[in-house]
Amino acid sequence: MTNTKPGRRARAEQPSEALALAMERAFIVSSSHLASPGNEDLSEFEFALTVVNHAFQRWVVRGMAAANLPDLSPLDALILHSVNHRHRQKSISDLMFTLNLSERHYLNYAMKKLDRLGLITRRRDGKEVFVGATEKGRTVCEDYARIRKVCLLELIPPDRRPGGVKIGEVAKALRVLTGFYEQASRSASSL
Repeated sequence: MTNTKPGRRARAEQPSEALALAMERAFIVSSSHLASPGNEDLSEFEFALTVVNHAFQRWVVRGMAAANLPDLSPLDALILHSVNHRHRQKSISDLMFTLNLSERHYLNYAMKKLDRLGLITRRRDGKEVFVGATEKGRTVCEDYARIRKVCLLELIPPDRRPGGVKIGEVAKALRVLTGFYEQASRSASSL
């Protein structure tokens, strides 16, 4: 118990009107020089996206480690899950397109690693290479799915609205924003 006068603590916890107003307008950004007036929300979104991306990648690595594959990078794991998707072989171009990869050498490096671990198979059909998950690869993906259910899905509220927004709506908004960033990327290349 602290030595404060009655009522003093309650006043200290109540923000002043000016502070409450400032907090209402405050944006959480990592780079104030990018928070142009009127577009602060985009800078706040980019910072949140950066933080969630790192948290997601950490989760993927730890989830795969719990499934007995501690040496996979986030990209390695995502490629394995994509290859295992619907238990159908995928072409290199399909994987590049699906995962929105622009550099093929990242995919090649990951596939060599996954192949060395016995998680994927590769076959050539003409000029195209097709990749499929091995039984070991499918088992690891299933183990990860079970771990994901226990460690992650249990945290998601039943109404699917963490933070008051449906997860599906966030996903749709992210797909739209992806198009904006892709266009901006093309524009920056031509400068």
